[in-house]
Amino acid sequence: MDEDRPRCGWANSAPEYAEYHDDEWGTPLHGDDALFERLCLEAFQSGLSWITILRKRRAFREAFAGFEIDAVADFGPDDEERLMADAGIVRNRAKIAAAVRNARAAQQLPEGLSALLWSFAPSGPRPRPATLADVPATSPESVAMAKELKLRGFVFVGPTTAYALMQATGMVDDHVADCFRAHRRSEPARG
Repeated sequence: MDEDRPRCGWANSAPEYAEYHDDEWGTPLHGDDALFERLCLEAFQSGLSWITILRKRRAFREAFAGFEIDAVADFGPDDEERLMADAGIVRNRAKIAAAVRNARAAQQLPEGLSALLWSFAPSGPRPRPATLADVPATSPESVAMAKELKLRGFVFVGPTTAYALMQATGMVDDHVADCFRAHRRSEPARG
């Protein structure tokens, strides 16, 4: 971790945060399974610290079959019990059931999950936040995304979760003005 790099303030409290900030957060991410993973992890984070999710991410990937939509959609009651017994992940029955339900909902999207989610990305330039205090928790686009996802059968996807997903996957760029990432052009990541 380069200690001298100016980062968004939240990224300086732990090495995992710095690595995530520097390499992933705000980088455009496409692909149905890759975005499904992020959607699930954002839902699991609800009410918890993001560092908890980052530290358990490898275990989440193993427990949820690499977040392959078709594999998770096939999970049944035995899988849900297996996940509830897995100390490597966040053991929350409602969130585990939501991941399975959301995989099944994602299978039903004719346009695919990636295309649907990216359809809510704002077009045109947005003002860069000057400080963390200027970063919103929701946006009109995240409210619309959450509403559409719920209409399509998704759960645990409120406007705040949707906005966090948009930030994490580069649909919006909320790196603050003095962050080194605000001045670096990111190449899209593929899932």
